[in-house]
Amino acid sequence: MTKHDKDKEKQSQTAKAESLSSDKPKLKGKEYTQELLKLQTELCLLQDWIKHTGERIIVVFEGRDAAGKGGTIRALTERVSPRTFRVVALPAPTDREKTQMYIQRYLTHFPAAGEVVIFDRSWYNRAGVEYVMGFCTKEQHRGFLKVCPTFEQYIVDSGIKLVKYWLEVDNEEQKRRFEARIDDPMRQWKLSAIDLPSRERWYDYSKARDMMLDATDTPWAPWYVIHSNDKKRARLNCLSHFLSLFPYEPVPHEKVKLPERSMKHSYDDDAPMINRHWIPEKY
Repeated sequence: MTKHDKDKEKQSQTAKAESLSSDKPKLKGKEYTQELLKLQTELCLLQDWIKHTGERIIVVFEGRDAAGKGGTIRALTERVSPRTFRVVALPAPTDREKTQMYIQRYLTHFPAAGEVVIFDRSWYNRAGVEYVMGFCTKEQHRGFLKVCPTFEQYIVDSGIKLVKYWLEVDNEEQKRRFEARIDDPMRQWKLSAIDLPSRERWYDYSKARDMMLDATDTPWAPWYVIHSNDKKRARLNCLSHFLSLFPYEPVPHEKVKLPERSMKHSYDDDAPMINRHWIPEKY
């Protein structure tokens, strides 16, 4: 390694350390909402461009439990069409799927022209939870890390844009979020049978993460790491970065005029609704 390379690596490590130790103040709700709306407006423009150009895009979200994947995906998708931005969150494989080629059940969800498929956890389950919790063998894990870069090369070579995000949350913040889930009835559904054991195996997950990143962070499908201790900043940073990956521009639309209601075949459409089963108006 040359002196230039060593200096570059040192700068990269310093930047990463500064990012992970960042102590920026929490975003105020109004400021967050304003910035989020700006980015979501741009996402609507991006959506038009994707449909117009026929782009095919896959977005992978990975990270530890309680890293903020769900909230970030909601921020990305809540203002766009679910027919264009499609979220895939697969359950545990069935007995039949366990006998298939490992990647097979993911392939059926890949995008057609004009679609964005967002994987809320993906084939990288094998590199994380399956490996740490013993749901796959060490040989299967090694085989996955060996084959995955080639598989993703085929994805990219086929014309699909593959974007991979890793949300990085630290130990204390994950603990705080788990405790909040235990106490809050509106969050308890987020606690799975795997979540609590993951707290005990923090360092096992750290080692699995590092092996995964070392093996699959490639020039054709790099991992983009998001510091997610502050959920609001993480969402804004993710959306901003995602938009920066595409040379989108506004797609021209013909102006339309809302037609007037025709009175040619007028009909009293209110009277038949009077005695229907209307719900009580409590609010």
